[in-house]
Amino acid sequence: MEGYKAPQRDAMFVTHELLNFQQHYQKLGFEEASEDLVSAIFAEAAKFSENTLAPINASGDEEGCKWVDGEVTTPKGFKEAYHTYVEGGWPSMSHPEEFGGQALPYSLSSIIAEWFSGANHSWAMYPGLSQGCMETIKAHGTETQQNQFLPKLISGEWTGTMCLTEAHCGSDLGMLKCKAQPQEDGSYSLSGTKIFISAGEHDMSENIVHIVLARLPDAPEGTKGISLFVVPKFNVSDDGEKQDRNAVTCGSIEHKMGIKASATCVINFDGAKGYLIGEENRGLNCMFTFMNTARIGTGLEGLAASEASFQGALRYAKDRLQFRSLTGRKNASGPADPIIVHPDVRRMLLTQKAFAEGNRALAAYCMQMVDVTLYGSEAGEKQLAESKLAFLTPIVKAFLTETAQESTSYGMQVYGGHGFIKEWGMEQLARDTRICTMYEGTTGIQAIDLLGRKVMGSNGELLNVFVQEVRSYCESLRDNAQFSAWTNALNSHLDEWQQITMDIAKAAASNPDEIGAASVDYLMYSGYVTVAYMWLKMAVKAQQQLDAGSTETEFYKGKILTTGFYFDRLLTRTRSLVSAMQSGSDNLMAMPESMFAVE
Repeated sequence: MEGYKAPQRDAMFVTHELLNFQQHYQKLGFEEASEDLVSAIFAEAAKFSENTLAPINASGDEEGCKWVDGEVTTPKGFKEAYHTYVEGGWPSMSHPEEFGGQALPYSLSSIIAEWFSGANHSWAMYPGLSQGCMETIKAHGTETQQNQFLPKLISGEWTGTMCLTEAHCGSDLGMLKCKAQPQEDGSYSLSGTKIFISAGEHDMSENIVHIVLARLPDAPEGTKGISLFVVPKFNVSDDGEKQDRNAVTCGSIEHKMGIKASATCVINFDGAKGYLIGEENRGLNCMFTFMNTARIGTGLEGLAASEASFQGALRYAKDRLQFRSLTGRKNASGPADPIIVHPDVRRMLLTQKAFAEGNRALAAYCMQMVDVTLYGSEAGEKQLAESKLAFLTPIVKAFLTETAQESTSYGMQVYGGHGFIKEWGMEQLARDTRICTMYEGTTGIQAIDLLGRKVMGSNGELLNVFVQEVRSYCESLRDNAQFSAWTNALNSHLDEWQQITMDIAKAAASNPDEIGAASVDYLMYSGYVTVAYMWLKMAVKAQQQLDAGSTETEFYKGKILTTGFYFDRLLTRTRSLVSAMQSGSDNLMAMPESMFAVE
């Protein structure tokens, strides 16, 4: 996006002031990840985002990818940007030194991934998809497989994909038909077609390594009969050298609403050589070991769009002159006042700011817990982090991407008619980020996962663990009158959250449809309350910094004022969500299918 600036200051506030990442890193054994090193990495990542990726964002959207006879060409500048990315060592940041990585924390590489996406969502998809591939091989691959594939994936010489869905099954992976036939040499011959494969074919790397779900002969029906395989575009020797072309081809690329510079491919496996990862018929179990990070990564894409849209809208609102302020002219020397003086423009800008900065804090909080699950040595702490992640991950994925739809819509609205044309980049952000609510499971699927699987499936225990943390924090502020209105509001929501959960559970005991009927409203309610907790913590930290004599008064006072806006204007949206949940499932399920449209 033209004019994009990586939010370095806010990232440092969240990581090193709010969440004390330096102490967090030291406790996990990353002593070298000092505040100075993190700041230096942030500065270089900002340069790459602003100077390399942002300038080719609009042109990449305009040009798109080209597919000719199975080969995909990315837009001008994309391949060169990827080579710059590789030369900078960015792909290897959080991977093991034994395979050529830098062994830095997961959270550090993830924080800057937001900036890459904010500057150029389509481009960021290519290296982003490699992470799931690498994590799968690291967690479940044999020593031979790790030595074959990880060094060049981690260096960035090769890229990776995840090949899951098929045309007939969508998110219901139990229906997939891709077959894997055992071969005498211990490999497997894979046949079938996968769709919606991001970065499935392109011209940016020497080889593409596909992680593929498929069925073995006589495998059980449904999800219990799915196995996982690694299938390279070019075959690979045991010592990791590229060999002859494998029977993997790109049948076409999709013509899409957005992220047009990201190749979304149909991939055909015609007796392609692959290798089993993990145990037979346990493919989905292997996949779920990194599902938290994949879903958080998708949430970061939504966050990135909210931030980029806010930046563009704010610049425009300060410059665009339209009408006079109702409280008196503010730009006496000009023909009109800048539109930022008008209350409704302020409403849109503050909503964007509140979502971008509140969601960033929630994402970083979850990244911190991912670090604990990956690198922690204390069993109790790891278990607690895993419990909180299980609960918060569907919220992060869905709430951050749903609120991005509102933020990017406001980005267009602030510009008025200019927001609808390509020149300003606002309509591209809206188009590009629309997919984020669908990746890694739609909002509805995340909502069922949260309410049905995580909350009801744990008999409310996962909810209660998080609620107890928030209650304890509010209790610590009991004697601080400055924050009493916000702590009281948050405590009231915690009570309501638990009561609503019990009410839904009671209704679902006699009618299981009550879970599905309430789930999306429940997830959004959960998101608003969770981000309110983040904003309360940010306001408290901001006040502490002001009390300590910080000269960054506008930055910290801005945090406190935005907290007030969030509690007054956004947290109150929970009233309509409660009403919808309490209305039950009858208003959704009573109408016969034949009445939806009468011909």
